[in-house]
Amino acid sequence: MEPTAIAQPALEITTSRQFLAWLAEQKLSMALTTYQIGKLFFLGLKADGELSAFERTFNRCMGLCATSNGLYMSSLHQVWRFENLFTNGQQQDGFEWLYLPQVGNTTGDLDIHDMAVDADGKLIFVNTLFGCLATLSETHSFKPIWRPPFISKLAAEDRCHLNGLAMQDGQPAYVTAVSRSDVADGWRDHRLNGGIVIDVKRNEIVLEGLSMPHSPRWHQGKLWLLNAGTGDFGYVDLAAQRFIPVCFCPGYMRGLSFHGDFALIGLSRPRHNKTFSGLPLDEALKSRQAEPRCGIQIIDLRTGDAVHWLRMEGAIEELYDVVALPGVRRPMALGFKTDEIRRVLSIEE
Repeated sequence: MEPTAIAQPALEITTSRQFLAWLAEQKLSMALTTYQIGKLFFLGLKADGELSAFERTFNRCMGLCATSNGLYMSSLHQVWRFENLFTNGQQQDGFEWLYLPQVGNTTGDLDIHDMAVDADGKLIFVNTLFGCLATLSETHSFKPIWRPPFISKLAAEDRCHLNGLAMQDGQPAYVTAVSRSDVADGWRDHRLNGGIVIDVKRNEIVLEGLSMPHSPRWHQGKLWLLNAGTGDFGYVDLAAQRFIPVCFCPGYMRGLSFHGDFALIGLSRPRHNKTFSGLPLDEALKSRQAEPRCGIQIIDLRTGDAVHWLRMEGAIEELYDVVALPGVRRPMALGFKTDEIRRVLSIEE
């Protein structure tokens, strides 16, 4: 009997009416990752104002971090540094930025989540498997630089599911974890309300009682985060040690970036497994008669309103990270599945 090929669902992208006009007005594009099918996406605008969606394949790509001329991305067992090769108005087929995977550091499968660059230009990443903050090593898988006070030892056990990193003044300032568990895979027993925020500098917990928190970011003098288990986007009142919800987003939130007065939030459809089922998000969606979405929600911080959105249906149901790319209209990237990377050559001036 001949084997039967299983057709993969096509990807369909739809947007709110003014989403593309907003991208043009803000002179903005964005990059996002989905580890579900291993794709790095770039969303921008074509010359005629239509949406440009460009993708490359990287196995289990997750964390993203934009730099002045490129970005970092974590994948299954490597961290890639991309550099833009186009300068002085260069273009190719209408693309004005060309991201080349310039350097790949082999880390092993550390389940790297959030990443950021510090004031010295050094990459800092959340090593979720070992429950610590780390940086790249020239001779080893990673170099640990901090771990939560309740984690008794570095072990490849994903004890608390450390996942999010917020920088302040070029230094690691706050992290999120799903729990304060100190046993292997212990975080899964505390998904509903065991989530915490830790002050890295003071080495102490500053907020408890969250549900699957992700993507803490310092912006406009506030610590913002995604309380993914409830569907609430908001900020932390550090003085009162309270989470202040700003709006509800219809999906499992991961990935948060800012551009001026706007937040870009990644949404996923929750998987039907023990990790994602039974969260307060389920009841919150039901009470609003809403189905979970996969895509990007744009929130106006001044009002808390979802002013624009992009929705992905079909092949993609989960996103991990999203980053704003200001000043970039239509980006693309090189990958390793096609031959272009052999023929793109550049000379340092």
